[in-house]
Amino acid sequence: PEDINRVFELGRVNRATACTNLNEHSSRSHALLIITVSGFNTTTGTRTQGKLNLVDLAGSERIGKSGAEGSRLREAQCINKSLSALGDVISALRTRHAHVPFRNSRLTYLLQDSLSGDSKTLMMVQVSPLPGNVSESVCSLKFAQRVRSVELNSAASSKRHENSSTSSSPTGSTPGTSGACRQRSKVRGGPRPCAAPCW
Repeated sequence: PEDINRVFELGRVNRATACTNLNEHSSRSHALLIITVSGFNTTTGTRTQGKLNLVDLAGSERIGKSGAEGSRLREAQCINKSLSALGDVISALRTRHAHVPFRNSRLTYLLQDSLSGDSKTLMMVQVSPLPGNVSESVCSLKFAQRVRSVELNSAASSKRHENSSTSSSPTGSTPGTSGACRQRSKVRGGPRPCAAPCW
């Protein structure tokens, strides 16, 4: 825990933040904390390893509203480009496209383990209650809806196993459906409304 806290604090101190018209402390960079956990079974002699990715995306206020200029404008453009790349990856996963463009952005490249294989991913989006941010809130909710329809391999394989073992249940639904739904990707964004342009 002490090692994790030390690395976390180092990242927090070095993280770029700036004041915009919409957020006094807008994060101008993505934050990713990767924790590798190893375990050893003394009975079987086998060693297992897992990875936990904790991600906080950069502030993504619309440029027109944030009043970004100069270096802030370039930061906003880079942020929106990487978030658009994340949207492209989500679209490819949602449609089960043969090629998923993880390498189009450093963000999606680092998140590849969390968005593929047998990973379990939890994402959250927080929307603004202000009437002036309704377009961003709608945009965020639409993106959340798209991400929610993505199933990672762990959920898909679990559903196939459940379907093959039992065809029906007293309630008329496949047993274990709730478990598959819990494993389904959900949305994690941050305390910002949504990325611009709308994904």
